[in-house]
Amino acid sequence: MDELDEIRRKKLEELKRELAAKSPVASEPRIEYPDRPVLVTDSSMDSGIKQYPVFVVDCWAEWCGPCRAIAPVIDEMARELKGRVVFGKLNVDQNPFTSRKYGITAIPTLLVFRNGRLVDRLVGAYPKQILMSRIKKYLE
Repeated sequence: MDELDEIRRKKLEELKRELAAKSPVASEPRIEYPDRPVLVTDSSMDSGIKQYPVFVVDCWAEWCGPCRAIAPVIDEMARELKGRVVFGKLNVDQNPFTSRKYGITAIPTLLVFRNGRLVDRLVGAYPKQILMSRIKKYLE
């Protein structure tokens, strides 16, 4: 009887390993990394901060020239850093609660969150190389 129990135990372990290799573990949430900035609002800001390990929020307004100037740069970076960083766009005119909460007094402002905490703030229209170097240091 002991040999039969041992065979059953080994077979059960083998089946568990095969099953684990074929399907994602339920306790590990799957994060979708979009290749373009996501819309961020007062009601979705906190969930974005919690959901993504590195979340960069571009605070902007339609009337802001420098905001419009860096928009294509943010779009490029979202594509290039897909899988590592998620970018969000927060219209400060339409989302006053979040703007006040984070003290946004000038735009464009990029808020960099890592593991749910605000770790950096970039105010102004920076060139792509500077933005990349500032954001990449939070990927390690």
